[in-house]
Amino acid sequence: MKIAVCIKQVPGTAQVEIDPLTGVLKRDGVESKMNPYDLYALETALRFKQQYGAEITVITMGPPQAQSVIREAFMMGVDHGVLLSDRRFGGSDVLATSYTLAQGIKAAGGCDLIVCGKQTTDGDTAQVGAELAEFLGISHVTNVCRIHEVTESSITVDLDLPLHLETAKVAFPCLMTVEKGIFEPRLPSYKLKLATEDRPIKVLKLDDMEDRDPGHYGLNGSPTQVKRIFPPENTNTHEMWNGEPGELAGKLFHFLDDKKFLQQLR
Repeated sequence: MKIAVCIKQVPGTAQVEIDPLTGVLKRDGVESKMNPYDLYALETALRFKQQYGAEITVITMGPPQAQSVIREAFMMGVDHGVLLSDRRFGGSDVLATSYTLAQGIKAAGGCDLIVCGKQTTDGDTAQVGAELAEFLGISHVTNVCRIHEVTESSITVDLDLPLHLETAKVAFPCLMTVEKGIFEPRLPSYKLKLATEDRPIKVLKLDDMEDRDPGHYGLNGSPTQVKRIFPPENTNTHEMWNGEPGELAGKLFHFLDDKKFLQQLR
């Protein structure tokens, strides 16, 4: 079985500047780390490797420094790493990111199973996994919280949906996004760090893709654009109410009702 895990390098701090012209994050010189949700995807794939002898490739899109998260994945037991790095990929929205990853997975040789984290901490859209599967034309399941059975042709999982738990059987090739807590992520191994410090990372550019049309990537291939980004308004205004419990309860009710906070409860 060949497994691809999508990982991402995200800012390690909330103090990140925004380019006023493009609306994208300024990542140069910013402390970075692996997206925390991707650790659960990695651990899921590594459990597959232990039980079924799977071969794992991690794939990420970003500048050259994103190789550091691939090195971190090597230290956990991953076999191969692919970096999609080209200035023409810069500024991608969710759609362009998903398309680029799909093209990158094809160029890297394809796989039987793709595992993604639930979302990233910098974008929080939770859409890349599903869109990636659509571009590849494969089945997908999201919010996977438990794996029941794996056969040569399919996988059976539990999906943590908002109102209920659903069990689904999906044929390979397929993609799944996993919930936080599906497994406890392992720590990087110093022994593996030494063993993999010279392991090559495959770097793919636009010219390596099946589709080489620059209009499908980066800002050119992004139908959505950030209009404006601003910090949330910080206000310290408050009121102090005194009175009997019944009086205060009524006052609180009317206050919430006037603010339209109670409409969804009616």
